[in-house]
Amino acid sequence: MDHSCCQERTLLFRLKDPDRQLSGVRLAAHLDLAQDRRDFDYADGEWRLQLDRPALWRLEYLLELHHRDGRTELVGDPENPRRVGGAFGDKSVVECPDYREPGWLDRPAAPGRWQDLVIPAPALKGLVNARIWSPEAPTDRILVAHDGPEYDRLASLGHYSAAAEVPPHHLVLLAPGERNEWYSANPGYAWALVGEVLPRVREVVGNDGPTVGMGASLGGLAMLHAQRRYPGAFAGLFLQSGSFFLPRFDRHESGFQRYLRIVRFVGRVTRDADRAVPVSTVLTCGLVEENRHNNREMARTLARQGYPVTLAEVPDAHNYTAWRDAFDPHLTRLLRTVWGEHA
Repeated sequence: MDHSCCQERTLLFRLKDPDRQLSGVRLAAHLDLAQDRRDFDYADGEWRLQLDRPALWRLEYLLELHHRDGRTELVGDPENPRRVGGAFGDKSVVECPDYREPGWLDRPAAPGRWQDLVIPAPALKGLVNARIWSPEAPTDRILVAHDGPEYDRLASLGHYSAAAEVPPHHLVLLAPGERNEWYSANPGYAWALVGEVLPRVREVVGNDGPTVGMGASLGGLAMLHAQRRYPGAFAGLFLQSGSFFLPRFDRHESGFQRYLRIVRFVGRVTRDADRAVPVSTVLTCGLVEENRHNNREMARTLARQGYPVTLAEVPDAHNYTAWRDAFDPHLTRLLRTVWGEHA
């Protein structure tokens, strides 16, 4: 092999540098891997890193190039033409021989229509933008997604709603706005979602049937936070790689501005078992991402409190393709369970 690749048992990364213009190369990826194991070695005109293959199907990554003048830069792998979009830009990707994209991507979409809403949210002193897809088939079911535009663009959530074998439903894509502030266990946002956004959505779609909330990373945390404060608002939760920070696992996140607010909320979830109003819940998380530890703990906590909860660990990391690849069967099963109907 003369390029970066995933083999049956190894990950191999290579970067040609025949004149040794660089002073070092490091792998940058959402991978639970010590920093000293990310550094490339130089020999025979190239930088090279070989790792035992972790429990993954694919890996998204960048290369951190160290220049001789002291500069560093993050770049896509010039030896690997494969790219994948992400919330913070494109990354290089290697796919392993056993990786397969989900079958629903190739299915035809059911007919439906899109409409856009701008919803005043006085609790946030701002506006929440929503895009709603409604099928032609009448339905009172609603699926609400945090980071909705990103879920649609990077994980094909709109196509999933229209093409997967799930009961017909309205899909509500909520734009993140001031994401780090809104989604970090913010009481004002929880009220805006439940008291202002959802009532307007239900008015527009003409029904108030069972609602399932979903989100990834901070978006998953925010959806659980809203359900704990206003449990009647949701009939089910689909939480992907939730940022359920716990100090014993996540001190490296302590520089995040709202770290302590998140930690306090997660602690209250653990302590306030008598206030829990369980709903059907599915958590998904990457087998090689750092959040897997706090997601496992949250799944145990919710199970002790009576939530019908499942934790599904996917052979991937913290990215939209991993979250997309977990929709079926895990979101499919949740929607059928909550809505009581097979497609």
